[in-house]
Amino acid sequence: MPENKSTSNFEPSALDPSKLLSQQTRSGPPDLPFAQAASPAEVIDLRYLADNAAFLQRVAEAAGAKILLAQKAYSLYESYPLLARYLAGTTSSGLYEARLAHEEWSGGEIHVFSPVYREDELRELLGFADHLIFNSPSQWLRFREQALAAQKTRPISFGLRLNPEYSEVKEAIYNPAGAGSRLGTTQRELEAALAREPHLLDGLSGFHMHTLCEDSAETFARTLEAFLQRFAAYIPGRSWLNFGGGHHITRAGYNTALLIKSLKEVKKRFGVDLYLEPGEAVCLDCGWLVSTVLDGMTNGLDIALLDTSACCHMPDVLEMPYRPRVFLLDKAAKKAGAWTSGVSVDVCAKREVPSGVCMDYEMGGEPGEKPFTTRLGGPTCLAGDIIGDYSFSRPLVPGDRLVFCDMALYSHVKRNSFNGMPLPALQCFDGTELRTLRRFGYEDFKTRLGG
Repeated sequence: MPENKSTSNFEPSALDPSKLLSQQTRSGPPDLPFAQAASPAEVIDLRYLADNAAFLQRVAEAAGAKILLAQKAYSLYESYPLLARYLAGTTSSGLYEARLAHEEWSGGEIHVFSPVYREDELRELLGFADHLIFNSPSQWLRFREQALAAQKTRPISFGLRLNPEYSEVKEAIYNPAGAGSRLGTTQRELEAALAREPHLLDGLSGFHMHTLCEDSAETFARTLEAFLQRFAAYIPGRSWLNFGGGHHITRAGYNTALLIKSLKEVKKRFGVDLYLEPGEAVCLDCGWLVSTVLDGMTNGLDIALLDTSACCHMPDVLEMPYRPRVFLLDKAAKKAGAWTSGVSVDVCAKREVPSGVCMDYEMGGEPGEKPFTTRLGGPTCLAGDIIGDYSFSRPLVPGDRLVFCDMALYSHVKRNSFNGMPLPALQCFDGTELRTLRRFGYEDFKTRLGG
């Protein structure tokens, strides 16, 4: 895995995310022993995770900023010691995520933002958080005396989330700056609060902004301009700015040079510390969800029923909506004569996995792209438990193993046990050993429902 080395002389133009391990294998599966994995199982490749994190460290150093892990996107804490080698700490959306960081992440900063705090939760957070960000002037004024009293006993910094009322996010459910948003204080609300309480900003060390979702550096630059137009006058006297998450820094094509330029200009203008807190960029294309076909049927089209559920195991497929890439492991296909003649080399390939087992694979195509289109559905009673329609070069049959790509982010933290569905096993791979971290059973389901 990558070494944790200083990169202060690294040229921004050389920070090309297309060179990352995670981006070089988007056209096919990596060298993981998927045939040996449990089913269903989430498999995290620690090599890819370390490569992404080391890249983010280089970007942060080039920009003079700090990058945090947003736990709302990825919370597999067994990998926190690895990530702590590269990232400055974590950001949390509430007490339990913050406690997880406090217990499992060694030596990093703990940042917390919540749209609203309960008094008992805030009291606990004041005991270990490093940055605590409030959503509104009213919340800050309600808790300011308590917060500043805690500051006398231990180092802790307080901030206010601001809403620049500018966003290019297309899905309303993921747009923090859309009309009527409850996330962040608008310019009008801030000005009205200052008119009522001229000393409102006393005790606040920084401002937080988050309006991106899987966005580019160009989008950030435009958002930053809108933010500064509204709030630049209030920055003097602060010591830090946090520009939130949604920066897709590790995706191929991301303009890291522009991001670095934008951040350096802000730092030079205001003399403040800068933070970014991406989640997806840390674990992008580092995880897979392994599943098995259990049965098949036909109702206007072929349907394959899997041991993996969209609503339970990959809810972003229904919420986002999100269509994951999938590939079919096909060890026995050629022996069974199921491959069509004329399958091109870019459709079917061989890869040697560490166990020495040679595994054929085929990437699933769009409906109608290949001879056999199949709807992939889950085992729950929800009618909409549909992962999507994919095409393959042969029909799917019971026992086939399908692997869904880019499953480390959000699906990992959002999973649920609706209908009593078992959660996928958690496994990780370091290039040599496929290790099982946790298997979930009946007691995990039962204890969520009662005593």
